[in-house]
Amino acid sequence: MIATPDRTPLPREFFDRPVLEVAPDLLGRILVRSTPDGPIALRLTEVEAYDGPNDPGSHAYRGRTARNDVMFGAPGHVYVYFTYGMWFCMNLVCGPEGRASAVLLRAGEIIEGAELARTRRLAARSDKELAKGPARLATALDVDRALNGTDACAPGDTPLRILTGTSVPSDQVRNGPRTGVSGDGGVHPWRYWVADDPTVSPYRAHVPRRRSS
Repeated sequence: MIATPDRTPLPREFFDRPVLEVAPDLLGRILVRSTPDGPIALRLTEVEAYDGPNDPGSHAYRGRTARNDVMFGAPGHVYVYFTYGMWFCMNLVCGPEGRASAVLLRAGEIIEGAELARTRRLAARSDKELAKGPARLATALDVDRALNGTDACAPGDTPLRILTGTSVPSDQVRNGPRTGVSGDGGVHPWRYWVADDPTVSPYRAHVPRRRSS
């Protein structure tokens, strides 16, 4: 018999830890997006850790900017960035305030509100693909830069919050190189996923973008 997921919100203390502890522990947790049309809930199945000043792959590696400012704030807040001129991606800030680290939410299983997610992900061939990849996840949940800085640990009805869910046993957690990250930041095995889960995105090594002649 499958246990009912715990709907208790995760406390801020959960995120106030080293990012390499938080990232695998986020697997199986539930992300809830509240919208005017109703809620969408997602069980996290794939994440990627970024360790600020120790990580050439992190947006915060070279210091604080207007773009990454949220990463230097309190843990439990949402960091949303725009990439390739077309996609948004969502992260959760970790560690003590002032030390930028965050977990990129790469993939998940929609467990509530799939009908709403489908209206935003018309190209998905099945519900397993609704949030299979970080840009798809953000699109399915209607996440954009307007939600940058949202406190996912705030009490009450917030646009985004994280519930306890059901943590994944350690023998079902896999890790490996991060997807699409170049240079020294690409070698870290800081992508974590639920073994054999069909919603996990495929691994892709970084391919340099060629400039048009």
